[in-house]
Amino acid sequence: NTSRASSTPAVLTTQPFSATPAWWQLLKGLYEIGVDVIAAPYQGPAIESLWWRAAANPAQTQGDVFKAARDTLRKVTKNRTEKTTSAGIQSVPVESSSLSPQSSVLSSAADSESAFDRIVRQTANRLIAPLWERHIDRILTREPDIDAVIILTAPLNHLVGVPAAIMAKHNKPVIYYDGDVPASLPSMAGFASGFRIYQGADVTEYAAFISNSEGGAQAIKDMGARAVHTLFYGADPDVFSPVDVPAQDLDVLFYGHGREYRDEWIDGMIKTPSLALTDARFAVRGTKLGDLGRATPLPYLSFSKLREYACRTKINLVITRAAHANVYASSSSRPFELASMGCCMVGNPYQGVERWFEPGREIFIVHSPEEAVDRYRYLLSHDAERRAAGAAARERVLKEHTFRHRAQELVSIIQHYG
Repeated sequence: NTSRASSTPAVLTTQPFSATPAWWQLLKGLYEIGVDVIAAPYQGPAIESLWWRAAANPAQTQGDVFKAARDTLRKVTKNRTEKTTSAGIQSVPVESSSLSPQSSVLSSAADSESAFDRIVRQTANRLIAPLWERHIDRILTREPDIDAVIILTAPLNHLVGVPAAIMAKHNKPVIYYDGDVPASLPSMAGFASGFRIYQGADVTEYAAFISNSEGGAQAIKDMGARAVHTLFYGADPDVFSPVDVPAQDLDVLFYGHGREYRDEWIDGMIKTPSLALTDARFAVRGTKLGDLGRATPLPYLSFSKLREYACRTKINLVITRAAHANVYASSSSRPFELASMGCCMVGNPYQGVERWFEPGREIFIVHSPEEAVDRYRYLLSHDAERRAAGAAARERVLKEHTFRHRAQELVSIIQHYG
């Protein structure tokens, strides 16, 4: 019964968290299939939309103060690290990516929690969790026909006790959707910009978990979760649609931020090929990507400009971080977005990519810098094959990978607990 309502504490704001656009598209997909969504942000102010009813963030002031303090601390820590490094003491990364798709990343990082993270977690559980428990309680009391509470990637160790209390009082399932698996797992280092969300958490108090990664789901089960479902990312084809451009004047484009977990492939798919293919125009839109050879940085002007950049480009790169690429079927947004725009995609080895796109027909995979050079050269000289790959990828998205498809899958999961 897709007319049921959902309550979703989530990051649905202007905050620059990487999953935010996906959550917007997923909630829009739920609206399109008839689900009434009430959305409350964990960080920042509530935002009204055509696709969900907005509920307030009960801890907005506390969250704003914390974010300002954390940003200041990170700036100070970064400056100290840079001074230490310049003095000749080199820092050692917890995790480094590998060109080998067979290498294991789940067991390579220390399962540890910094003193700062521990203080943040304990403070959040004393001050923030009670606010959220009362807030969700009021929503469910006011809206008794709500079928489920879904927490979208908010730090679950900041909300210890909340799911158990809500389920005990209202007999509604509370489900956690972790969209950052496997990078979010305790055995991983996580992203530098994020939280360590599992340390100190109790996964058994949730009715179920949802993971963006098929291969990473077992790790959540091993932590004691009652049940784990897989729900991949997708794309809204109304948002990520092809646009008419005068000409495809860019040859190879990469859009993304940071070298984290993908150092070698940024070098192997951008820097080295750009130096080898001197007649091709390489471009990038992103930050903190390091030395990119001959690639030209493009300015960020708007989302519509990013879509134009992709459609102006003959070959769009999918450089998936090792944390995702090396754990089977760990979905990320970029392949679905590019495919939805009808782009010709070339990617690094990505375990399980065939679950979504057919290699050699809908996406091309390269295994070395030399193979990247050869593949680019071939595709740039074969317009028909390149365009056919983009068209096939978009057709696949429309058939299987829209966020309306994902919304239907999510409803099926929720109905299992109804």
